[in-house]
Amino acid sequence: MRLCTIMNGGKAVVGVKTDDGKIIDLSKQMPRGPKSVVEILAGGKKVQAEVAKACTKLKAGATVSAKSAKYLCPIPNPGKILCIGLNYRKHAEETGNPIPPYPIVFCRFNNTLAPHNGKMPMPSHSTQLDWEAELTIVIGKKCRNVPKEKALGVIAGYACFNDGSVRDWQFKGSQWTLGKNFDGTGGFGPDIVTSDELPPGGAPLRIMTRVNGEVMQDSNTDDLIFDVPTLVHEISKVMTLDPGDIIITGTPSGVASGRTPPNWLKPGDVCEVEIEKIGVLRNPIVQGA
Repeated sequence: MRLCTIMNGGKAVVGVKTDDGKIIDLSKQMPRGPKSVVEILAGGKKVQAEVAKACTKLKAGATVSAKSAKYLCPIPNPGKILCIGLNYRKHAEETGNPIPPYPIVFCRFNNTLAPHNGKMPMPSHSTQLDWEAELTIVIGKKCRNVPKEKALGVIAGYACFNDGSVRDWQFKGSQWTLGKNFDGTGGFGPDIVTSDELPPGGAPLRIMTRVNGEVMQDSNTDDLIFDVPTLVHEISKVMTLDPGDIIITGTPSGVASGRTPPNWLKPGDVCEVEIEKIGVLRNPIVQGA
């Protein structure tokens, strides 16, 4: 199942993608059904089967075109946004860093999220806005201390993320928080694809970034240093994970900061992150505050 959140009729509604390029407005198709993507994901196979059944015979006026839809982030306000740094070997090498012995975890906040087709602002305080294509894990079950062999069971789906990074601010200190939390620099969407439609752990899947149509990153999720089960296992030792929490798993090599000279994103650019079988996340770059 492929789920999104869109604006339709002046309100945020759950969208269910069809194979023919349409989005079913679940508020019209299933008026007494789930009111959020998280509710569907947390409901597991039972609720997802009910939604799928309700969508088999479309009601008049219940669909919109995927091309013309106004997207919100698929989960507009995740409870936790946890990011992993230096989690592809070649990316660690291009940055001149050693291979980390343990996952490097940092946080983003909701104000940084930008939906599919949403504008990603280059801050006025820097010119060093960089792209980072990333596979996103979406948690579907409340959990703590998850054994690695059971970690896939708490994952409801996967999505695309662009971990836009303001590099000079990222390295002003030993922590990365400032450089990863400028408003609107975290592209997220357009959809969440449920785990049953993808390889276990979201790998192997081709992952790419294009800027103005030119390929900048081209790798595969099976190159993760710390794979999806390991990340869930280790993070859940520290904190309870809740349905709708997201874990952004790291970026492959090919970022702007690893090039000579760096070709930073600039206003007028269009940045696309594509992950095989998941989709394409598109964000135009604009001048920000």
